[in-house]
Amino acid sequence: MEFLNNLFATTGIAMMTVNQGIMILVALFLLFLAIKKQYEPYLLLPIAFGMLLVNLPAPVSEGIMDKNGLLNILYQGVKYGVYPPLIFLAIGASTDFGPLIANPKSLLLGAAAQLGIFGAFVGAVLLGLNGNEAASIGIIGGADGPTAIYLTSKLAPHMLGPIAVAAYSYMALVPVIQPPIIKLLTTKEERQIKMTQLRTVSKREKILFPIVVTIVVTLIIPSAIPLVGMLMFGNLAKESGLVPNLVEHIKGALMYIITIFIGLTVGATTNAEAFLNLATIKIIILGLFAFSFGTAGGVIFGKVMCKLSKGTINPMIGAAGVSAVPMAARVVQKVGQEENPSNFLLMHAMGPNVAGVIGSAVAAGVLLAMFK
Repeated sequence: MEFLNNLFATTGIAMMTVNQGIMILVALFLLFLAIKKQYEPYLLLPIAFGMLLVNLPAPVSEGIMDKNGLLNILYQGVKYGVYPPLIFLAIGASTDFGPLIANPKSLLLGAAAQLGIFGAFVGAVLLGLNGNEAASIGIIGGADGPTAIYLTSKLAPHMLGPIAVAAYSYMALVPVIQPPIIKLLTTKEERQIKMTQLRTVSKREKILFPIVVTIVVTLIIPSAIPLVGMLMFGNLAKESGLVPNLVEHIKGALMYIITIFIGLTVGATTNAEAFLNLATIKIIILGLFAFSFGTAGGVIFGKVMCKLSKGTINPMIGAAGVSAVPMAARVVQKVGQEENPSNFLLMHAMGPNVAGVIGSAVAAGVLLAMFK
């Protein structure tokens, strides 16, 4: 009998705590969303599995996030801010900035959608969080997981797990969260507005754009250059047309490998002790506010531009100013076609959408410069 008791004491069942059990259920729920509901499976699947692995009970010496554990070694890329710029490199290599170049006014919509970042920052400060923590929570409003990870790893690494899960979860829920906000803030007539076709952008413009943006951003906000610089280099490689094999591997193999590393390691930071506390609840609530406020800010500014343009701009495209590419633009297209099946807003919405990618990186640079 004593032998059986000793044997049972070495099993994971005997070591499991209530909090670990709760976190395992959370991980299983996220796996359900990724697999059954297909909510951003490339992101949620590795995050949820990393969460599951780290919360399964195991002796300290065998823990995968311990000093010599596999995921802790891979986590160094998150800790030192290596993975997020590489993700931006891949995003740049797969992004067409043509809609933004053709309609530079959409840059304003991308900027307006970043208001959620600073709104949540103020809210977090009012709730008693310090500047570093408030900035890390606020960046969730950009709906950009890599940017949230990059900034949080620099300013508030102890909050990385909950913030990353919140950021990626809200990215996955863009099709659920955005349509009610869009419909609440716009009239049926506004949603039915058709926009004229964008002009053709020359190859020269597409090549000059990443070079000019890199120089301007570096001169104004140097701290944003790791993200913006990699984004623009990836885009320059794409638009030059000279290194197709390099571009193909950057936006393919590299992006998916880094996504696996980020997902698993960030998920593995969500152990029960770090995740199940009052701070996590604040992060989830403020993150939802930041994302919703960012969407609303883009739509409201879109309404202003609609008035100034005498009804030639559909205000819904402002909702795409958050940097969830291309999900937010697809949401605008879907809502627009529900109101008018002959309305095609996707390319118009892509302008603010890619502007939002630049905007969230610049916002992260501003916050980093303020609090680092």
